Amino acid sequence: MTSSTAETNHPDLWLPLWPWPEPDGHKHKRGALGVVTGPAASTGAARLAARAGLRIGAGLATLFCPPSATLVNAAHETAVMIKPFSTPDALAELAEGTRGVLIGPAAGVNSETRENTLAVLRHAGTSVLDADALTVFKDRTDDLFNAITRPSVLTPHDGEFERVFPGLLDQYTRPEATVIAAARSGSIVLLKGSETLIAAPDGRLTANRHASPFLATAGSGDVLAGMIAGLMAQGMDAYRAACAGAWCHGELARRIGPGLISEDLADALPALLSEFYARRA
Repeated sequence: MTSSTAETNHPDLWLPLWPWPEPDGHKHKRGALGVVTGPAASTGAARLAARAGLRIGAGLATLFCPPSATLVNAAHETAVMIKPFSTPDALAELAEGTRGVLIGPAAGVNSETRENTLAVLRHAGTSVLDADALTVFKDRTDDLFNAITRPSVLTPHDGEFERVFPGLLDQYTRPEATVIAAARSGSIVLLKGSETLIAAPDGRLTANRHASPFLATAGSGDVLAGMIAGLMAQGMDAYRAACAGAWCHGELARRIGPGLISEDLADALPALLSEFYARRA
């Protein structure tokens, strides 16, 4: 299998499935998104993701944070709500009040993040796992895979992929490795790169070549994860949400171009979404 045999990502594949708000809808009907933050000194990544989730259409976004991070998050956010938690059980209760949760951006590589991730997987309606939420399962991948029973998306770069799926990239082509990883984990796997690959457990594979070198900036992956989680919180199928997020992420970067920083991406979404809305059937 090579990337040339993969489906090429394009709006025609997922735009007909876009979760536009209904005329009689309200914020709760549009879907609640939760994003788990790291400690007080590591909260920016989660805020980037939460803002992206709101911009892409989630009706509500809430940062779930350690008590020590409450004030720093509250000082930076207005549209995003803040709810502190102290234990995995408390996080599980918060997760049950959402349609989807993102965990991982700057969460910290420690046992606490691992237990929090397992709580999210078991109690959130849908989940997106990024960054540290993947790394913490190095050498403990069975714990991760056994907990994935609901729609989930994993969004690793090559290094994180190697930690969760050791040896696959050495033994197989990137497309083959991504498909095997999806089947092994029982989740959607989005392997980030200049050509991003999205695979499903049933063998589907989509290649996203609609990218920009200006995405090579801190926080851009957090925005991507937030966009995918935001679409899933609105009820979009996990596979197509991953495909849509990847394409939109690249399109936004192409439009912004030189000078792009991660904060720019979410703020550029309304113009793109307005174009999509004008094309709806």
